[in-house]
Amino acid sequence: MERDSHSPTGSGIKAGSAAMTFVTICIAQFMAPFMLTSVGVALPSLGRDLGASAVQLGLVEQLYVLSVAMVMLTFGRLGDIVGQRRIFLAGLLVFTFMTFTVGFSISIKMVITLRFFQGLGAAMMLSGSLALVAAAYPPEVRGRKIGLVSACTYIGLSTGPVIGGYVTNHFGWRSVFLMVVPPGLCAITACIFGMTEMPRNASGERMDWKGALAYGLSAGLIMLGAAHAREVLVGPAMIGAGILGFILFYRMEARSESPLLDVGLLAGNRFFTWSCLAAMGNYAATFGVTFFMSLFLQFVKGLSPREAGLLLLLQPLMQVLASPPAGRLSDRFEPARLATVGMLVSSAGLLLAALTISAQVPLWIVALELIFIGFGFGIFITPNSTAIMASVERRRFGLASGMIGAMRTLGMAASMTTVSLIFSLFMGSSAVTPATQPAFLLSMRVGLLCFSVFSCLGMLLSLGRGRKK
Repeated sequence: MERDSHSPTGSGIKAGSAAMTFVTICIAQFMAPFMLTSVGVALPSLGRDLGASAVQLGLVEQLYVLSVAMVMLTFGRLGDIVGQRRIFLAGLLVFTFMTFTVGFSISIKMVITLRFFQGLGAAMMLSGSLALVAAAYPPEVRGRKIGLVSACTYIGLSTGPVIGGYVTNHFGWRSVFLMVVPPGLCAITACIFGMTEMPRNASGERMDWKGALAYGLSAGLIMLGAAHAREVLVGPAMIGAGILGFILFYRMEARSESPLLDVGLLAGNRFFTWSCLAAMGNYAATFGVTFFMSLFLQFVKGLSPREAGLLLLLQPLMQVLASPPAGRLSDRFEPARLATVGMLVSSAGLLLAALTISAQVPLWIVALELIFIGFGFGIFITPNSTAIMASVERRRFGLASGMIGAMRTLGMAASMTTVSLIFSLFMGSSAVTPATQPAFLLSMRVGLLCFSVFSCLGMLLSLGRGRKK
């Protein structure tokens, strides 16, 4: 594709279209995680209104994440074949419509069903978002744009509980969903009238629907198994079946002429493969920290939910602050090295938390640990995502973008599976009470040590991937 003479981006796309692409993707990257964390605080109100059981309320959150995990890679690859903008626009339409419809649900079963399809829309939006950014901007500015996009993700994650709680208290749980519709409509309008249709990265290639089914079922089994890890027979059986499914998926892809996931890319491009595994290690190390810390601050330190929430904001806030400058630095320096530094900082924060956690630890030390973990994560994720996108040719941008999302989801599942298994081992079915506080603190200490091991493994993978050719 010839360079557009009117395009200061140097990507063949006019500056106006590139800017509109960037803004639209930022909106999408905010909405999807916001719908994950904001709904969590609205669940009690939703449950009372619709007469939902605890299991049904869990499904409201679980099925949203599950659907994203099952189809993220599929839509990334499909976008390479039919056009990333088409999949992105379809995702915006599905996500916005489902979000609007949930706001008028009349039963908990209707909410659960719509949340699954809302997750499909979120996956369609997110699967190719980094591919669209990579196609819209040249390598010399790509890192800073990915950094700003990542910051929007963390803003959505961190502001979700705060905004969701306020809106639920004043306007009801339905408003949590309906408030997202206007930005969704703005993004749809911007995509239709402001984003240029970009060349297809893998035009003419076939879609591997059998591989997509095998991958989706395997990811779904692992996610469901992680959610039921405490159930001795059901949880491990699902996880085992998911692992076997991934082995079958790998063998299918190795024989496919047009695979969903190019096994040759994984085997022949160590930089790409190890970068993806480093991302999974990072998410596995950091996602469960908030869960542990929330329980610790409220049940051990005696903070109110509001006070605990404000303190926990330090971690995503540092991620928001660190991501844009890390993106700018990755345009000037080797992204892989910056990512390794970020993992080192996160590992130090996690290890410090594991060694100091106790009923007597001062809150300022807990705050410092959250700052370390969040700052390291913010330094890592943007350069690592930039490195992944830069390590593949253009026709695989969608695949690479989908892999980033898949590694994020699988890492989160691994993190929460670790939490569930540790609680089952040290606390059984006991609740967190003053009587079980020693067992809880032991569980948390072991969990943080496991997280620090995950982070160190990710750091080793980041360090050992070498330099991009």
